[in-house]
Amino acid sequence: LPLISMLELSGRHLKKLPIPVCALSTLQKLYISGTGITELPEEIEGLQELRILALDFNKLEEVPEALCRLPQLTRLYLGSNRLFGLPAEFCQLKTLRCLWIESNYLYHFPRVLLQMPGLQSLQMGDNRLKTLPNGLPRMRGLRGLWLYGNRFEEFPKPLLRMTQLHILDLDRNKLTEFPDLSHLWRLRLFSYDHNPVEAPPSVADTVIVVGEGAQEFMEAREERRQAIREELGVGLALCLPPEPLPLQ
Repeated sequence: LPLISMLELSGRHLKKLPIPVCALSTLQKLYISGTGITELPEEIEGLQELRILALDFNKLEEVPEALCRLPQLTRLYLGSNRLFGLPAEFCQLKTLRCLWIESNYLYHFPRVLLQMPGLQSLQMGDNRLKTLPNGLPRMRGLRGLWLYGNRFEEFPKPLLRMTQLHILDLDRNKLTEFPDLSHLWRLRLFSYDHNPVEAPPSVADTVIVVGEGAQEFMEAREERRQAIREELGVGLALCLPPEPLPLQ
């Protein structure tokens, strides 16, 4: 077989993944988006060098155990399928850093993910989530968490202990109020658009906020910063030694 590192099958009408593809032992990137496949063969575990696997916009109802035996996989795209959960073996994907599982049928946060502290990016938008597990902070590697389009009516308390997050997206939920988030000092972007909340949350000054009333909040914060800068400027000027007189 030829040494192939990337294979693009997206958009083709496939009922099943062709078995010969699973024999491409040097394959590192496999794109099978929007093909209509409903299942994956056990032979997929033969792709031992695979780094990126795109399976979004298909009709998968479950993730097979064989997929969980890909030792090099770093990015897995499972969005827009028919998944209700993930198998217990999923935590075997020790190298996985990015998981997109948006637009599925997740009513509960897959607890197997709590055993994956190396995961950095988790996209779970447009599912059916109402709560998050208390053990969520065990996902110490998580930097980006997308939870837009779910069914949260209260701000999930476990998020208050996710101090390592850089990005948190809670757009299009049913949140009516926020707790103080100013202690999430690593946060850089917080998005809460299309929630029935009346005011943006308290966040650290380094956070960009996106949502109803966020523009005014950001402008007011910048005005405060400018005033402080000007005050500091005057204070520093008063502390500086006088300019020496020019020599005659």
